[in-house]
Amino acid sequence: MRLSASSPPSEAARLAEALIFRAPTPLTEADLAARLPAGTDVRAVIAEIAGDYAARGIALARVAGGYAFRTAPDLAPALRGGVPEPRKLSRAALETLAIVAYHQPVTRAEIEEIRGVTTSKGSLDLLLETGWVRLRGRRRTPGRPVTYGTTPAFLDHFGLDAVSDLPGLDELKGLGLLEGRLPAGFRVPQPGDGAGADEDPIDGPSLPGDAAAD
Repeated sequence: MRLSASSPPSEAARLAEALIFRAPTPLTEADLAARLPAGTDVRAVIAEIAGDYAARGIALARVAGGYAFRTAPDLAPALRGGVPEPRKLSRAALETLAIVAYHQPVTRAEIEEIRGVTTSKGSLDLLLETGWVRLRGRRRTPGRPVTYGTTPAFLDHFGLDAVSDLPGLDELKGLGLLEGRLPAGFRVPQPGDGAGADEDPIDGPSLPGDAAAD
């Protein structure tokens, strides 16, 4: 731990800072422990780094089960417009993404039942291309329909540590995951990752046609 505001960072904190900075995805405590000197108190190192960046323009954030540097939340309004807007999803894709996030594991037929309309292959293909949705497995029911779930990239993009951190309906709209009029009967259940669901894992690499397999 730092002894004072003016004391230099520990060598372990400097190394951890460099590892997090150069990593393309958030690093977990286990990732850091594997690279730091044996016996290092990883949580203390994380707390040290977080304290160092507490009043700066970037901060250490816990996202997707790991740690990464992100713009300080209070500066977000001042930074809008300075970065190219990411590809905007259609309303259908946004609704589909929200349903997958809150109802996972979920099949295409179940998505259509919740939305009340047919889900186009294009919407699911686009979500798979963004890396926010993945093929989870196959439901143990007749026809073995494919099930969908979210990815660590989804958590990272929306600044979430785990699926259980997904917000309520109003916050969901604020994040841009839902826009306009919601389909009749749309609900926001208690989020979870569907662990222990009645499904089997996908065998081998996914095939191009799998997105519409169910």
